[in-house]
Amino acid sequence: MREKALKLINQYINNINLKRHLLAVEAVMKKLADYFNEDQEKWALAGLLHDLDWEITKNEPHKHSLIAAEILEKEGFAPEIIEAIKIHNHMHGLEPKTLLEKSLYCAEELTGLITACALVNPQKIACVTKESVLKKFKEKSFARGVNREIILKSESLLNIKLPKLIEIELEAMKTIKTELGL
Repeated sequence: MREKALKLINQYINNINLKRHLLAVEAVMKKLADYFNEDQEKWALAGLLHDLDWEITKNEPHKHSLIAAEILEKEGFAPEIIEAIKIHNHMHGLEPKTLLEKSLYCAEELTGLITACALVNPQKIACVTKESVLKKFKEKSFARGVNREIILKSESLLNIKLPKLIEIELEAMKTIKTELGL
């Protein structure tokens, strides 16, 4: 299914940074699946495909994730993956219920902050630490597009404190630093 997902990404996405974001979220979701002892392939696919429709819907954010859900339904992806992708767009006001939905909802935002931290570090992600990410997390002007409130919901939705979530995500992203250009 990953090969099918990559074909769809190449069909619908041109922006290299968006493709890198998808790879980062794939790695993070796989790591979270391992942490929770869940299906790594399913979770990784949800991460990999979560912004499949971004280039189509970027000017209509209220449609984001709904178009992706339609595409993925036609392509035969699992309903749990599709629902998690649909719910990750907080503009819909849908409350994540399953562990997969909650994980994608909270974790995907943090990849943007970690990437921004890596881009301002001369040694890129190799020298980014949990402490440096926590420090930048508190600076509201740094990576302004990152919704910190959603990231903090990991504490109630996933029972994972922010430092631990950062640690998990950093570890996952460092394993694919070359693919991420970091």
